[in-house]
Amino acid sequence: MEEKELEMLRHSCSHVLAKAVNKIFADAKNAIGPAIEDGFYYDFDIKESITPEFFGKIEKEMKKIIAQNQEFKKVVVSRQQALEMFHDNIFKLDLITNLPEDEEVSLYYLGEDWYDLCRGPHVASTKELRNFAFKINRVSGAYWRGDEKNKMLQRVYVYGFENDEALKEHIAKIEDALKRDHNKLGRELELFTTVDSVGQGLPLLLPKGAKIVQLLQRFVEDEEEKRGWQLTKTPLMAKSDLYKISGHWDHYKEGMFVLGDEEKDREVFALRPMTCPFQYQAYLNKSRSYKDLPIRYDETSTLFRNESSGEMHGLIRVRQFTISEGHLMCTPEQLEDEFKGCLELCIYMLKTLGLYEDASYRFSQWDPENREKYIGTEEQWNEAQSIMGKILDNLAIPYKIGIGEAAFYGPKLDIQIKNVWGKEDTLITIQIDQMLAEKFGMEYTDKDGLKKRPYIIHRTSIGCYERTLAYLIEKYAGAFPLWLAPVQLKILNINDNVLDYANDVYKKLRENGFRVELDDRNEKVGKKIREAQLQKVPYMIVLGEQEKENNTICVRSRTQGDLGSQNLDDFIKELIIERETKKRF
Repeated sequence: MEEKELEMLRHSCSHVLAKAVNKIFADAKNAIGPAIEDGFYYDFDIKESITPEFFGKIEKEMKKIIAQNQEFKKVVVSRQQALEMFHDNIFKLDLITNLPEDEEVSLYYLGEDWYDLCRGPHVASTKELRNFAFKINRVSGAYWRGDEKNKMLQRVYVYGFENDEALKEHIAKIEDALKRDHNKLGRELELFTTVDSVGQGLPLLLPKGAKIVQLLQRFVEDEEEKRGWQLTKTPLMAKSDLYKISGHWDHYKEGMFVLGDEEKDREVFALRPMTCPFQYQAYLNKSRSYKDLPIRYDETSTLFRNESSGEMHGLIRVRQFTISEGHLMCTPEQLEDEFKGCLELCIYMLKTLGLYEDASYRFSQWDPENREKYIGTEEQWNEAQSIMGKILDNLAIPYKIGIGEAAFYGPKLDIQIKNVWGKEDTLITIQIDQMLAEKFGMEYTDKDGLKKRPYIIHRTSIGCYERTLAYLIEKYAGAFPLWLAPVQLKILNINDNVLDYANDVYKKLRENGFRVELDDRNEKVGKKIREAQLQKVPYMIVLGEQEKENNTICVRSRTQGDLGSQNLDDFIKELIIERETKKRF
């Protein structure tokens, strides 16, 4: 079914919903009811709460209206007539009074006894909705016009699809998303938590979550070092002077945490929202020759961005985060090969983590209609975007273009990932910058003896660790590969008679670098297995009298179940191969 046709069905059904609610709740005042991605919603002002107990009753009334083959009829009235028709509905009056004074008002009747303010279009009658499948999803609060100063309304969300099969498929996807949602699962698995007194967008990584991030960080830093990157460590804050040179003070100040008052304090500082101006100081530490280039600086950087409260979401959108950030200074001749090297590093990371298949690419460009958002001239932007476009085309990167998504100093390649709810965010960026070198006076002496400006590539190799952890939780539904699992093995003793043997097995696994726990509680082994399975531990080792006597272990796999009796040394060799190869399944 065409998207426009589906949207019209959804919009038409939102009117059916409103009419049904008006029949059940006599005092209901209707606000607005648009079609959305997976259905539609309608906002109501009702004294009584629309609880789940009402959902079936509302759906029954909607089906009754649809079965009556009620006609949708468009009527155009004057502004004054519309004001009179909706005289007792403050929300419709608000909409009407905000229309141009000379504009006629469009209404739609549904049947002979009910009408609503609407531009349409709609289906001809409810007969066309007979195969349309819908289900009320939830009710939430919503301020009128999204303004918290206005009245809180009840928003009824409804799934709506062309038929029952499509609806069932969507509900199954939603149920799977709920099982994978990092915001829910990450807390259940004790990976992270949030605390109101700490603040929104400031998650606390618990020991298991912190262990995964530590593993990722070590993996990234080691791989970057292999590829010629040099580690730096720079301050978490700087004076406003530094940000004024880079342009962040003029173009990004609202997104920064400023420490001090410009009018009162001699020195004003700000927590860093990015590392680039700091790493440039490392480049400026001494004079450079073309023979020194390329210079590749990387850093595990903790950054701070003053995101709006409405944007906060678990680990994906936060106010403090840690990132694998790097800046590369090179000559024009080196630019394409170095860009390619950055991209190859990113792809290697994505493939290793299992996120490569989920990634898409966006060539983020400037918006020439919004010049104040950027530094540099039109000629500089056209040149930078032309260079980057040629590089991406030469590398056969399948990108889409995002106008207005560039950084204020240059175009970028954004590698995007969707979360389980379908919202897309940037995980990794690679940017070409030819402007900040000039602002910071960065030079190198070329082979002809002349001073020249280096090109700069800004890049992350794995992106923000918190966001990466969120995507990994959702990708694997918390069942991480062995190398990333915070607890890799659980030893489960059947009784206390084998506790000494269980401790020996525990020590040997620890000596081989495995993260292992011994569950020596006085509980039935079946309960221990179930709990380890719920904690998504990759392997369980069950030890009883027979294992102790034969000097063996009984292995259970999270995915394959009982693997039977094995020799401990042989099992350790297999585990080491699985860990070192970073096997995913």
